[in-house]
Amino acid sequence: FDGTVRFVFQPAEEHGRGAKAMLADGLLERFPLDAMFGLHNWPGIEAGHIHTRSGGIMASEDNFEIVVTGRGGHAARPHMLIDPIVIAAEIVLALQTIVARSVDPSKPAVVSCTEIVTDGVRNAVPGEVIIRGDTRSFDPAVQAVLEERMRALCEGIAAAHGATCRVTYTHEFEPTVNDPTATAWAVRAAELAVGPERVVSDCDPVMPSEDFGAFLRAMPGCFAFIGNGTEPGQGGTPLHSRDYDFNDDVLEAGVDYYVSLVRSILLPVGGQ
Repeated sequence: FDGTVRFVFQPAEEHGRGAKAMLADGLLERFPLDAMFGLHNWPGIEAGHIHTRSGGIMASEDNFEIVVTGRGGHAARPHMLIDPIVIAAEIVLALQTIVARSVDPSKPAVVSCTEIVTDGVRNAVPGEVIIRGDTRSFDPAVQAVLEERMRALCEGIAAAHGATCRVTYTHEFEPTVNDPTATAWAVRAAELAVGPERVVSDCDPVMPSEDFGAFLRAMPGCFAFIGNGTEPGQGGTPLHSRDYDFNDDVLEAGVDYYVSLVRSILLPVGGQ
């Protein structure tokens, strides 16, 4: 074939650090790339099938930590305290109104509180509660709304109860946005590799995040999903489950896809 193929072995994907570190380390200056392609196994899709789409395919992820500081003390003397647990509970419920009432319904967004930690014990109301979680979206304007409304709600609710609140909001993952031309290449390669009947060229976007999105901000490319299976115990167990198991049977389809990509894009016209 006429061209150069580079294999990029990306570390630290799960925490959203690997791609950015590689870019900062001069990846593209040392190893120039015209386009980049990634493939992620996906439980819930039939084994060996390939799904992708032009535009946003995976969401951004922003992390937040909310620290509510009240006044702790004896659980039997609540009138002398400022209870941060009650305030935190009100905040958790209020945060669910952001997507429902502040985000355009046509734009996907998720706000999830995933962890609550206190410094209390059974017979003592804590002085501090920490709420952690993340948000998901595709649009930078939606990201801004999520952060703005979160800060306003948390500070307002805490103030109403005489408490204080500190919100830390960080941007961890870029949205993964596929280039239209690169996606057309990927779809054609997938159809040649596994058959048109096993390829979906306009799949639904998903709300999980992927470090590959940082690469696609720096160059055109396409990220796709290869089906891991649909039945639990046979490839269909969800990602991040303790029972998850990669389906080795889909490896060949993944290799065929990448070989097909190289041949489709780089093989000279008329070549065999």
